[in-house]
Amino acid sequence: MRQRVVGGRVLVAGGGLEETTVEVEDGRVVGVGGSGGGAAEIDVAGALVLPGIVDFHGDAFERQVMPRPGVRVPMDIALLDTDAQLAAAGITTAFHGITCSWEPGLRSVATMRELFDGFARLATSFMVDHRVHLRYEADNLDAVDEVAEGIAAGRIHLLALNDHTPAIASRLDRPDALAKYTDRAGVSGERFRELCLAAMERRREVPAAIDRLTGVARASGVAIAAHDETSVEQRHHNRALGAMVCEFPMDRGAAVDAAAAGEFVVMGAPNVVRGGSHLGNGGAAEYVAEGLCGILASDYHYPSLFNAPFVLAAAGKAAFADAWRLVSTAPAKAVGLDDRGEIRPGARADILVVRDGGSVPRIARAMVAGRTVYAAGHA
Repeated sequence: MRQRVVGGRVLVAGGGLEETTVEVEDGRVVGVGGSGGGAAEIDVAGALVLPGIVDFHGDAFERQVMPRPGVRVPMDIALLDTDAQLAAAGITTAFHGITCSWEPGLRSVATMRELFDGFARLATSFMVDHRVHLRYEADNLDAVDEVAEGIAAGRIHLLALNDHTPAIASRLDRPDALAKYTDRAGVSGERFRELCLAAMERRREVPAAIDRLTGVARASGVAIAAHDETSVEQRHHNRALGAMVCEFPMDRGAAVDAAAAGEFVVMGAPNVVRGGSHLGNGGAAEYVAEGLCGILASDYHYPSLFNAPFVLAAAGKAAFADAWRLVSTAPAKAVGLDDRGEIRPGARADILVVRDGGSVPRIARAMVAGRTVYAAGHA
């Protein structure tokens, strides 16, 4: 059925907000403007009409899988709950930050497999497009074969290089810091310590493993990101491996170097909404204002990704159209999805209708491939 969204201010591809119409048919945008005879009209009466959000990195699904430390929910229930939250947050394409670590429990290889199986099993039931952003922990050497096969088989859509084990090892004698890891791993402090030290003993094998996985990713056309970079030198090293996305840099110099090279720097939307990093790292809003941040991700809180562009615009850190592209056009480009992230003829009809009024803006309607997956009571 052909549909025509009328009466709204549309964020058009390459431009700003324009009072125009959007025509949708067979899951695609078939026209912007024009009369659209014979189409069923959706009157949005002055609302904003925006491209659906592409979330480059979100791990809030972990709270649906394990809502309390050590308490697991059946995977299908957790994933369908996540799907509903994503639709309500305007996230039409979600890259789930699944951590593949040597740790047992929530971030284990076993949980990764459960998630892969769940995504495949529920594919026809989901409302939004679910994809895998695999956060490969460098010391998880026993998983290299499985991860390489997953990339080559198309189950992994984005590879992120994580190297957190040395930092974890430095906290093994601090019970307060160790509790976070043992709670999600579901093991005693002594057992976690044994596993961590065993992983550290194999550090010399890490470079070869990373070389192999990044080589498979490059050959498979899978984008590579480097997570939590701590220096310019680390950015240069990861760039040589093909990691052209600098994700959540812990060092400002790494962000500056990446932006100067035309690479995407990813920051967290909760950082923008809260007014700063919960870890004391760089302020994402200032990075945006300085042209250092090219993508915002939900990180640990899905609703922040929708709200962040409005916060940036209200604070004068970026024009709204530019701020919205940080959550739509830019992440789609970074992962090679040229069929979404913009409202233009031929693009997938991932569209949000937004009422910008009251204390915070509200999503009235979310469409994925032309199908309404969320509608508020006042839509």
